[in-house]
Amino acid sequence: MNLFGVNIPFHEIYMVSGMALVTFAIRYLMFPVSGRFKFPELFEQGLRYVPPVVLTAIIVPSVLMPNGSPLNLSFTNPYLIGALAACAMGGVFRNLLLTIVMSMAVFLGAQWVFAMG
Repeated sequence: MNLFGVNIPFHEIYMVSGMALVTFAIRYLMFPVSGRFKFPELFEQGLRYVPPVVLTAIIVPSVLMPNGSPLNLSFTNPYLIGALAACAMGGVFRNLLLTIVMSMAVFLGAQWVFAMG
């Protein structure tokens, strides 16, 4: 099948469509029964930690082992410098946009400095 000038095999279209259908069905089927369940309070408190834990599991390996390299805890690692700057700025200012912009500036500055020298 030719879509937007790109030749896409039919098996890939079927696979993506099937994945979308399964994802939609799993989520949609939970809406009608969601009001009928009451989770225990301890379980609900534990669910509040799921997003930070998942984000940490995604971010930490890419910061400490950039580009699939071995563990890099040195201050010549611009990813580590940017992450530490993000933690510090987020803790001090509690402003998401400022934290993102400034930590990206620190990260890009560190990359530039290490590329120069």
